[in-house]
Amino acid sequence: MPPMAVQPTNKARELLELIKFEHTVFAMPFALIGAWMAAGGWPPMDRLFWVVLAIAGGRTYAMALNRILDRVFDARNPRTAQRALPAGRIKLAEAWALGLGGLAVFILGTLQLPPLCMRLWPLAFLVLTVYSLMKRISWACHLVLGLALGAAAAGGWVAVSGTLPVPAMILGLTVFTWAAGFDIIYACQDVDIDRAEGLHSIPARLGLRGGLRVSSFLHVLTVAGLVALGVQMGMGVAYWVGVATVLGCLVHEHRLVSADDLSRVDAAFFTLNGCVSLAMFTATVLDYALSAVNLP
Repeated sequence: MPPMAVQPTNKARELLELIKFEHTVFAMPFALIGAWMAAGGWPPMDRLFWVVLAIAGGRTYAMALNRILDRVFDARNPRTAQRALPAGRIKLAEAWALGLGGLAVFILGTLQLPPLCMRLWPLAFLVLTVYSLMKRISWACHLVLGLALGAAAAGGWVAVSGTLPVPAMILGLTVFTWAAGFDIIYACQDVDIDRAEGLHSIPARLGLRGGLRVSSFLHVLTVAGLVALGVQMGMGVAYWVGVATVLGCLVHEHRLVSADDLSRVDAAFFTLNGCVSLAMFTATVLDYALSAVNLP
């Protein structure tokens, strides 16, 4: 039986679900942290606009491509079989249009930013594209996702300053370890199907316990990176409250999941990591605002 026609409002909802629009909360706040730190306070509004546009476009492209390339595997996975593409609620041509539109927005936004951003956009495009193929090749797929989000965070800095100083690299590496760590937790749900399909992930290679240990180690590095960044930038009390909040969120995240119980992966993956990014962004902005108020 052919799939039922989808109403326009439902179609828009399905397209947003296709790219998991709500997960923008992971990358965007850290890119804005980079912009704030580069500016030493509120960045220029035009730069903020183009940063937001470029990141939203790049993420849309990457997620649409991921869904397109994985649609056959998703159809055979009970957890993902009802996603819009394998279930037929979104046509393949519509997914391609969304992804290529996102790529065009990404390139447009990047070309409005400093020359270093313009020179680096092909590299960012390569990372965004390769991620969707990595699970077919190597367990290092999580590291490529981490690289994509880490590059976005450092890119926010470059977009404002036009340079890539040491603190920007620390921020990028911190987000890299955080994103790779939570992606490993997410991948724990599909260990059996990944092995059956010949797909690669750290949990599929090392088992659930091994994968969760690697994730924990990466998140220890995340907190260490936030500490190093705060020291390097001479941040104040509000920033350190944010770091403490992140530490609490990550500890709780790893308490929610275990090799014997993955029932709370969604809370560990989305809710707590959304709190991590928003808490650090809020703490950073507040720290600079308080510093400005206290200036003589």
